[in-house]
Amino acid sequence: MPELPEVEISRRGIEPWVVGHIIKRVEVRNKQLRWPVDQEIISIQERRVLSLQRRAKYLLLKLNNGWIMIHLGMSGRLRILFQPLPPEKHDHIDLIMSNSCIIRYTDPRRFGAWLWSENLQTSCLLANLGLEPLSDQFNGNWLFTQSRNKRTIIKRLLMNNKLVVGIGNIYANESLFVAGILPGRASSSLNEQEAMILAKSIKVVLQRSIQQGGTTLRNFLQSNGKPGFFIQELHVYGRSGKPCRLCGRQIEIAKHGNRSSFFCTYCQH
Repeated sequence: MPELPEVEISRRGIEPWVVGHIIKRVEVRNKQLRWPVDQEIISIQERRVLSLQRRAKYLLLKLNNGWIMIHLGMSGRLRILFQPLPPEKHDHIDLIMSNSCIIRYTDPRRFGAWLWSENLQTSCLLANLGLEPLSDQFNGNWLFTQSRNKRTIIKRLLMNNKLVVGIGNIYANESLFVAGILPGRASSSLNEQEAMILAKSIKVVLQRSIQQGGTTLRNFLQSNGKPGFFIQELHVYGRSGKPCRLCGRQIEIAKHGNRSSFFCTYCQH
C-alpha cells in the first residue's frame, strides 16, 4: 500500500495543479469506498483550494469552508489529466479544476477514503497520530526515550502510528538494515547511540524514496503515471533468499505479528 513517501509524492505532484485553483465540480462515479464519500464533497462547486497538506498518510485539501481528507488505502492513486479521458472501471472520482485539468482518483480495491471535515482539530482520524518521522521532533533522543521499558520488538515500535506515523513495513525493514539493527530485537535493548543512528536512518531512507518517486510494487504510480524507482534500491525488503547487497550472505525472512521482516544476520545485530 502507499506509505509516507508515496503519499508525499502524490501531494507534491498534484499541488501545483490544485492550490490556488478552483474546483468547479466533483464527479463521483462510485461513492462506496472504505467509507461512503461524504455528501459535502459530492456537492462541491466553485470552491478554491487554499492549500494541500499531508498528515501521516492523509492528503488534506483546504477549502474556504472545510477540508477534503483523502486516504489512498491499499491501492489508490491520484493522476493529472489534461483532457477528459473516458473513465475506466476503477476510476471513481474526478476533481474538475478551473485550469482545465482533472485530478482523477483510481482505486481498484476501494479501500481508500474521501471524507469531509469542517475542523481538522476535531477529526477522530487525526487525533491520535504520532510524530511525523521527517520532523525535527522525531530524533534519536525521542526514539530512545520511547523505547524504554517497551517489550515490543523494534520494528513494531516503528510501525505504531500512535508514536510515529507513516513508516510502514517497507521502510521499517529498510531503515533497520541501514541502521544495522535486527527487526526482532526488543525495543528496550536499543542503546542511545543505536537510537540516534536509527532515527537518522529512517529520515535518510524516507527522503531517498521521495527523491526516487517512491516504491512501486503493485498499484502505485506517480501523478504523472510513472512508477517509483526506489524499488531498485531496496536492500532487504522482498529479497529473502537473495544475496545481501553489502556482504553477499543470504537475506532471511521471519514473521513478526502478521507482517514479514527481511534482514541480514551478518549486517544487522
